[in-house]
Amino acid sequence: MNDHEQPGQLRLLADEEIAHDVISAAFDAARLTQARRLAGLTKKTVADTIGVSPVAVGQWEAGTASPRPDNVEALAKALEVPVSFLASGRPYARLDSAAAHFRSLRRTPAIQRSKAVAFTEQLWELTNALEKRVRLPAVDLPGFSAGEVEQLGFPTDPIGAAGELRKYWGLGLRRIPRVVRTMEQHGIIVTLAPFDPDDAKTIDAFSTTQLPRPVVVLTRGRADDVYRHRFTAAHELGHLVMHGNCVPGDPLQEKEADIFAAEFLTPKDQISPELPARIDFNALIELSATWGVSVDSLLRRCKEVGMASEATYRRAYQRLAALRDADVIRSEPIEGFPGEVPTLLRSAYEVAEQNGLSLKALAAELRITLPRLRLLLGEGDARPTLHLV
Repeated sequence: MNDHEQPGQLRLLADEEIAHDVISAAFDAARLTQARRLAGLTKKTVADTIGVSPVAVGQWEAGTASPRPDNVEALAKALEVPVSFLASGRPYARLDSAAAHFRSLRRTPAIQRSKAVAFTEQLWELTNALEKRVRLPAVDLPGFSAGEVEQLGFPTDPIGAAGELRKYWGLGLRRIPRVVRTMEQHGIIVTLAPFDPDDAKTIDAFSTTQLPRPVVVLTRGRADDVYRHRFTAAHELGHLVMHGNCVPGDPLQEKEADIFAAEFLTPKDQISPELPARIDFNALIELSATWGVSVDSLLRRCKEVGMASEATYRRAYQRLAALRDADVIRSEPIEGFPGEVPTLLRSAYEVAEQNGLSLKALAAELRITLPRLRLLLGEGDARPTLHLV
């Protein structure tokens, strides 16, 4: 009631008020949880922001109570989502944090893991919306089907799996020119997550096979060095191929994924004859460019094949750090290597856009803001070939 209304008077409800009443009636508890995790907030922080008790927020997320229309509006404002985001009625694939491989689980706070998982859920929703309009590359990952991986007749040891995947994808034995693009061409969703610097410090990368398409999320923390970025992508690919039964942060699985990445990028039988008999940084720098891996990775290879002792390796690594400090060895960002910048989803949108889809319409369908949609679509220059469904 406003200052000019008298008790007992009737008035028409504004469209906005009607909308909030409708959203309140169709409130989706899971969407509140997802929005809160995307915002990186605790239940208490949300409760304090909108002036209710943490118990109330907990009940709303548990689905044992529904917020009033005014609370729905306050929640949307606090979580920076449209009011319609909190309503039911659109596809939703729930992903548990235990179903994602986090490289740095011990130093990744639970709230940041939840944020990363919620981001991946939203990424799948975007993928699903685009697949209604554009035919994406079919998933071509050994053993993968409908969000599960069952390896029958495919090696599960990292060296065997890396070699067999090279054969399966027809990659030959030499350098893989574009690691990220190769993964996208085989139906894997790869994205460069737009996490803020604080999140990126503890979330190096993560991946999951528990959604209708395998997803690999890379971060800006490694994007300033294309060779580290390629190794990280290959590491996550190793998880997808070998570790259908995910154990987040498991030291053995992480070690196996590292071994897979090294073998996938530099097959032992091929790289060994090319490694210098004695540590020679000029030779290693040249090999680094030839194979598309870091000098660090090649030093580890020298130790693994028995061409350098542990003591020699440690001294060489110290020398490598000094060369970096002296700017003799420089990192190159991925922007100069289009094949290592994820582009599949952006390309899919561009195909759909040419046939009438707009950012505004897609954002409305997903019930997210335009800035959020642009973040999910990512960036990149080169585009793979896609076709309308």
